[in-house]
Amino acid sequence: MDFTFVCPTELHAFQEKLEEFEKRGVAVVGCSVDSEYSHLAWLNTPKKNGGIQGVKYPIVSDFSKSISEKFGVLAGGYSPDEDGNWVCNGLPVAYRGLFLIDKNGVVRHCVINDLPLGRSVDEALRVVDALQHFEEFGEVCPANWCKGKDALKATDEGVSDYLSNH
Repeated sequence: MDFTFVCPTELHAFQEKLEEFEKRGVAVVGCSVDSEYSHLAWLNTPKKNGGIQGVKYPIVSDFSKSISEKFGVLAGGYSPDEDGNWVCNGLPVAYRGLFLIDKNGVVRHCVINDLPLGRSVDEALRVVDALQHFEEFGEVCPANWCKGKDALKATDEGVSDYLSNH
């Protein structure tokens, strides 16, 4: 939600690393269950006042909550009451979701945090690097892998070699 405590810290953190994503050919897009009018007000509010002034990447309005619902991050859910009216059960807000979607529209990585927990921009970049390494070399990336470190060949011999050297 716009104008909350953790959200602006995340949006500014992604803005600070936007060039790193762009170097990797990755587009950053924000999405919130608030209206485009709320987004505009938030974008025009200085950082020191809880705003996101200076954020340059697109922020999508999911006022209908359909995107949040389809991606499994909506904290509440909708169901019909006895009169056939759709009512929300729980909070009609989104958890903090991060999705790495490849060029074919396939979700390759996702993390969903509860409302008080911010996401790690550095971890998002590390996962982008890992996916791009796999796509380029066909090697899989072990726990805590970072660009420039050894990866694994997806064979029994490759795993044995990696494990015996680490």
